[in-house]
Amino acid sequence: MKRLEDKIRECGEVREGGIVKVDYFLNHRIDVAFLGEIGQEFHRLFKDTRPDVVMTLEASGIAIALATAQAFGVPVIFAKKSESLNLDKDCFVSEVYSYTRQQSYKIKLSKRYLNKGMRVLIVDDFLARGNAVEGMLELCRQAGAEVCGVGIVIEKCFQEGGASLRAKGVEVKSLAMISSIDLEKGIEFAPNPTEEVQG
Repeated sequence: MKRLEDKIRECGEVREGGIVKVDYFLNHRIDVAFLGEIGQEFHRLFKDTRPDVVMTLEASGIAIALATAQAFGVPVIFAKKSESLNLDKDCFVSEVYSYTRQQSYKIKLSKRYLNKGMRVLIVDDFLARGNAVEGMLELCRQAGAEVCGVGIVIEKCFQEGGASLRAKGVEVKSLAMISSIDLEKGIEFAPNPTEEVQG
């Protein structure tokens, strides 16, 4: 998605450790109109999969999931990272390791909202090592739900997550694919097979 690549170049920041900060428009301060474009692009890429629900992980994936679900006309469900008194006791549970936080945590989703045979489109903001997506896939496996695709806004191709998921047969489509990050040279993008061919 050329518009996304341009937005990353314009507004993104490169930090030590291969970190790209895009919180100016994607996951802290949110450009709502641009997020609508992201939702429409995921709809274009996955429209033939006919999802029943869009799934993500709190918190940075929620806005992306909302925009995508609105394009499909389906609900959003999101796995929770934190304990709360109003979370159902009967939940699907998976463990995720976060490299940015350097710790493991449990993600939970009420069994009322993820059912056997449900067609699920998973979306998230970043894909690096793939742990968050693996955690959500595990929730779907526990429920007997069918994952019809994984939509990622920004994939770091130089880390193993995307290749590992695709090798397992998961349909992963990313809107921007970063091939390298350098503090001096900035961000380089890989050719993206999801780009719409212009006639």
